[in-house]
Amino acid sequence: MVSTLSAVFIVTGAASGVGFEFARILYLKSATVYIAARSIGRADGAIKKLEALLPGSTGRLVPLAIDLADLTSIKPAVERFLSRESRLDGLIHNAGVMEPPVGSKNKHGHDLEIGTHCLGPFVLTNLLKDTLAATAKTTPAFSVRVIWVASLLSLGPPPGGMVFNDKGGPEPITKVFPNYMQSKVGETWLACDFAAHLEQHKVMSVSVIFKPAVYGAYTELYATFSPKVKPENTEGKYVMAWGRLEPLPKDVTDGLRSVQAGGSGKAAMFWEYCERETAAYL
Repeated sequence: MVSTLSAVFIVTGAASGVGFEFARILYLKSATVYIAARSIGRADGAIKKLEALLPGSTGRLVPLAIDLADLTSIKPAVERFLSRESRLDGLIHNAGVMEPPVGSKNKHGHDLEIGTHCLGPFVLTNLLKDTLAATAKTTPAFSVRVIWVASLLSLGPPPGGMVFNDKGGPEPITKVFPNYMQSKVGETWLACDFAAHLEQHKVMSVSVIFKPAVYGAYTELYATFSPKVKPENTEGKYVMAWGRLEPLPKDVTDGLRSVQAGGSGKAAMFWEYCERETAAYL
């Protein structure tokens, strides 16, 4: 396990809630934490609170403006980060939206929840994967990690995990909660696909279920640092409170397998959709 004394993390959605609590724990252990939020003002506000709570920390807190609903904001933010840092020990995809008004869109016309939970993190991870891989060369195998907050997938994704339209993309669902859950299925598929892409670099990608505030941060903490979380025991599973690995729902695992292998192949379809929709922003 990497020491937090020299470690660098990016936590999206770190201005409040679970992300704030997770950033607090990292800063308590003197890590360098990039507080990623929709605006510098929100990030600066969180930093002031954290510094007041933990005046004895020897870590660093750095604001980073990233609006995951605006894909044009991501590459400049990554460039700012890379101008200051040469390593990244953990990328925590914590930011999210839940149950916005039906029909809400991101800046580019995508469903807001798919855009925020999937397309934005897809761009961010791709732009940082080389830095993650380089960092992994200097640390124990699979101690560099990408964490995706997946929610409790058994609560109600649509049949098959995701509904696709005739253009090969996710079809927004007019019922609010199933639409949210469909975006979380997509996020889980991305976590699994990035696990496969990054495994050769000894970087782990894993999804977690969150709990409110500090308890959710504990689950993220376990997924980020526990040596018990390994590639061989996380395939087809996600991390739950408190330190448990549970199987993903059948619709999700079916999506990860091709039609020829007896699955639905939907995860590969979704990856292709993400590549197509984000190509201009990488």
